[in-house]
Amino acid sequence: MTDLFALFQPAVALMIWTMVMWVWMYATRLPAIQKAHIPADEAQVPGSLDRKLPAQTQWKAHNYNHLHEQPTVFYAVVIVLALAGGATGANAFLAWIYTGLRVAHSVVQVTANKVIARFVLFALSSIVLTALIAKAALIVFAGSTDLEGVTVDPMAV
Repeated sequence: MTDLFALFQPAVALMIWTMVMWVWMYATRLPAIQKAHIPADEAQVPGSLDRKLPAQTQWKAHNYNHLHEQPTVFYAVVIVLALAGGATGANAFLAWIYTGLRVAHSVVQVTANKVIARFVLFALSSIVLTALIAKAALIVFAGSTDLEGVTVDPMAV
């Protein structure tokens, strides 16, 4: 059970970070909207506020949206690993690396927004996510919990 919780912890941490970004987004965006005297209905079209609010304000909104894109695959792979017997220390470690890289990506995007730094962090997190997906695929398609020598019967899970 400990490994199961260890696998879930980085996923829950990224969920918490997503809500931190939600608060940060509104803490900066709502005052900027009020200052610019933008009526609420002018925000109906996605991206319309990009032309009306300072870029630094919108960076938080863009990042909040990004946290609902690729990380959804991360949440899914964590669930698959947990259900299929892949809740190992190694997978939890990779999940923490992914979460750390995504948090670092957020911090870079919402502060300096240096595209090269963001790209490197995104690429690294994508590699880690691909490794987690490969480990889940080994379990689900080959019936193996990768290199740890334990076989999982998918029908018994």
